[in-house]
Amino acid sequence: MEHIDWSEIGQATLDTLAMLGGSLVLTIVLGLPLGVILFLTGRGQMLENRLANGALSLLVNVLRSVPFVILLIVMIPLTVALVGTSLGVAGAIPPLVVGAAPFFARLVETALREVDKGVIEASFAMGAKRRQVVLDALLPEALPGLVAAGTVTAVALVSYTAMAGVVGAGGLGDLAIRFGYQRFQTDVMVVTVVLMLVLVQALQMIGDAVVRRVSHR
Repeated sequence: MEHIDWSEIGQATLDTLAMLGGSLVLTIVLGLPLGVILFLTGRGQMLENRLANGALSLLVNVLRSVPFVILLIVMIPLTVALVGTSLGVAGAIPPLVVGAAPFFARLVETALREVDKGVIEASFAMGAKRRQVVLDALLPEALPGLVAAGTVTAVALVSYTAMAGVVGAGGLGDLAIRFGYQRFQTDVMVVTVVLMLVLVQALQMIGDAVVRRVSHR
């Protein structure tokens, strides 16, 4: 462990958590309504619209198909325009959100499809309007699946933050690349990998606990 600078490791961990937290919040804010719209405009749903659904599906599929490392580079001009820099934590968040929001939206759509159609039909039968059906019936019934989707997305974002180190975004991934890979400091590489594994495990455990809790509401 002769090459380990624990203060630098600590700062890199904080940077990774900041990237994860900021991008996860924005991913949910953007991805949840996108997933709901994808579901509602799908075949046989209450707002069925083949044109709108096809356009949104195409957008989501295109963004999901672009490798994240390439997306980081392609988005540099837009990132600079949005946050003033393409480096550091701030510079990593826009591409992280663009890369993760479509992924989360698809998971949201899948979770909503698993809701029993009888719940929706019963809500309409009781006189509920579309908005009430979505907010008071559809989303609450899909909550365990939505939490699970958020957990999967958070874990994916951890790996995205590591790849963001390629363009100088900071965090544990940047540390692993600059010291563990480029300078052949294996001890730095091992520590960063272990910390990321611990972070992923913690996220999964928290997500699983929340899913169990909301499943027995």
